Amino acid sequence: MSKAPSDRKTSTLNTKSDSKSDVRSTGKSDSKSHRKSDDTSADQAHPSVDKTPSAQASSDKILLSDSQWYLSRELSWLEFNRRVLYEALDERTPLLERLKFLAIFCSNLDEYFMVRVAAIKQQIEANVRKQTPDGRTPVEQLQAISQRLRPMINQLHHAFQTELRPKMQANGIYLLNYSDLNAAQRDYLDRYFTEQVFPVLTPLAVDSGHPFPYISNLSLNLAVEIQDKASDEPHFARVKVPKVLPRFIHLPDSVQPCEVGKPCHWTGVPMEQVIAHNIAALFPGMEIKDCCTFRITRNADLSVEEDEADDLMLAIEQELRKRRLGGSVVRMESEAGMNPAMRATLMSELKIQAEDVYDIEGPMGLTDLMALMDLPLPKLQDTPWQPVIPGSWKAVQHEEGETVFDLIRRRDRLVHHPYHAFSGTVQTFITQAANDPGVLAIKMTLYRTSGDSPIVNALVKAAENGKQVVALVELKARFDEENNINWARTLERSGVHVVYGLMGLKTHTKVALVVRREHETIRRYVHIGTGNYNPKTARLYTDLGLLSCRPDLGIDLTDLFNYLTGYSRQQSYQKLLIAPVSLRSPMTQLIRQEAELASNGKPGKITVKMNALVDQHMIEELYKASQAGVEIDLIIRGICCLRPGIPGISQNIRVISVIGRFLEHSRIFHFHNDGRDQYYIGSADWMPRNLDRRVEAMVPVEAPALQQELAELMQICLDDNRQAWEMQPDGTYIQRQPQKGEAARSTHQVMMAQAVSRG
Repeated sequence: MSKAPSDRKTSTLNTKSDSKSDVRSTGKSDSKSHRKSDDTSADQAHPSVDKTPSAQASSDKILLSDSQWYLSRELSWLEFNRRVLYEALDERTPLLERLKFLAIFCSNLDEYFMVRVAAIKQQIEANVRKQTPDGRTPVEQLQAISQRLRPMINQLHHAFQTELRPKMQANGIYLLNYSDLNAAQRDYLDRYFTEQVFPVLTPLAVDSGHPFPYISNLSLNLAVEIQDKASDEPHFARVKVPKVLPRFIHLPDSVQPCEVGKPCHWTGVPMEQVIAHNIAALFPGMEIKDCCTFRITRNADLSVEEDEADDLMLAIEQELRKRRLGGSVVRMESEAGMNPAMRATLMSELKIQAEDVYDIEGPMGLTDLMALMDLPLPKLQDTPWQPVIPGSWKAVQHEEGETVFDLIRRRDRLVHHPYHAFSGTVQTFITQAANDPGVLAIKMTLYRTSGDSPIVNALVKAAENGKQVVALVELKARFDEENNINWARTLERSGVHVVYGLMGLKTHTKVALVVRREHETIRRYVHIGTGNYNPKTARLYTDLGLLSCRPDLGIDLTDLFNYLTGYSRQQSYQKLLIAPVSLRSPMTQLIRQEAELASNGKPGKITVKMNALVDQHMIEELYKASQAGVEIDLIIRGICCLRPGIPGISQNIRVISVIGRFLEHSRIFHFHNDGRDQYYIGSADWMPRNLDRRVEAMVPVEAPALQQELAELMQICLDDNRQAWEMQPDGTYIQRQPQKGEAARSTHQVMMAQAVSRG
């Protein structure tokens, strides 16, 4: 009988450190002095870590473009995903939330291989040797990724097997191996296989008459070695684990393994193990020599030549069909212990090298653990959060009385999701506009929206009500292309004017313009935000939005939509900063303004919150500002290629990352300006793609009360000692911990409590 996948005797994992000792902790005041005594060095804990350089103490001018001052974008992303992994390893996090973070880590990694690793492999195939700002060629990048990633993957699976699965069982959640089952449980699963699984399976043999089958992207498969009993001739076959069936087969109460007096909420067995232990039924008359699980990842990025496409939507649909078939294989995850001959067969047929293969101890494809979040076990989850409708917005939730336009006319409004309800603020704004008899036109951008979108429904209703409705639907939003094509067609059928943006540029900005007749005048209302018009992600991502009827913003947004929908070549705007035409230069000048103030003995201060910092030019400007004496705080959730804390270079720059129950997504930019504070919010990170290859919008927040809200928000992040990680000069991160006697300050907990108290 063949061995079940992920059910073999395992050897000790070759991890650099276990899941506990690898988390380095710090108090906010002095990160380096608060490392735990049992911590390994940065180089040991993080293989292929970038060594920390130091500026030469000489009169020679420091070359700030030198590669030693930059971290690898690819390795910095892996460090971000490591922080996600540590949420799964953190015992302070509720158990089901830990499993959720484990699933997110794996899902992130899948996309990383499909896009980033695939792109690097394409560069290697094209013989590209250009170095990244950190000085690596594509070949060197790929080597560094593998070296950094393998111990992390080992740590993930080791922690799942030895720590999380036992905790799951202690809480009545049993994810069992087939070999752990008793006779009654096996009988049940054998019947289940015969009745529910066997009819769906398609064994595919490989021989002279049967070519090697196509293996789809992210599919889970069984590689089977069989032998003809009559001829002793070995054969290879592949069985796909069908996605139309549940990944984990739930055992009924009658055969659950729980002991008397202990909790028993759910018991399941991986589908691939049930198939493997019944694999002989698929090959009658054959001897099963071996059976192993494997999973592959393919290049899934789209490549559309927009200047050669007569119909962009058709071109993207054709590329989507190619994606479904899949590009070249960029990774194979194989069951640890797979025999060398079987591994060699797969590598040869899939055209991959040894460095593309990752051995997995235990179940692979752990993204499927997300299904366990549906278990009704509130004690094992975060306390549910119900977004608050701000007090000033409560009066506009009913048809009678005040409207959202009355509210915005009184003063600018700032909303902060998910603390403020998207449905009771932004959605209300669009919905009321669709039904308001005074509204003449609605124009908005749609980058990503939900499956059953109330925003799209409102635009359809507005068109039915005879209003002029324009929707810019970005067809190139990665992995949402098909969804956006469907929405575009729905909107077009309803009479909405649908446009797809500018050739060669992805429209990433999140803006809406409502034109309303009020007595004898026309007034323009705007929403400019940091996040998508998506009510589902608005409950999970932190985002900001400014609602205003200021004439200058209305004029700017009118010009922006003319730029997006027509032949306008608008280059300057009264207030908005618009990429790619007028964002990079003003942001550069704002940084230089602080440097000049500091050089003249005045306080220079910059505080920025964003998702990623990659752009070399912007990093150089921050280095120069630091050298001039500007105090710089960066709150960067993900990739950061800047090295903080280097004497003579970045000693005045501090970087933290906040990771927790919500995904930090808002972008805020603050420049002290000698006490005349300047604040901006918008859709752009400091990455070349945002500054140069996307349409982005940044809006100044000028009302003092709203500026105070933004300052408070960023200070809460900077004071966090529960979810914040402090970046080190070598690119590693140290997690903050409350010091003895100090209360935990979690950004998300503080913001939720604040939203409730303020109503």
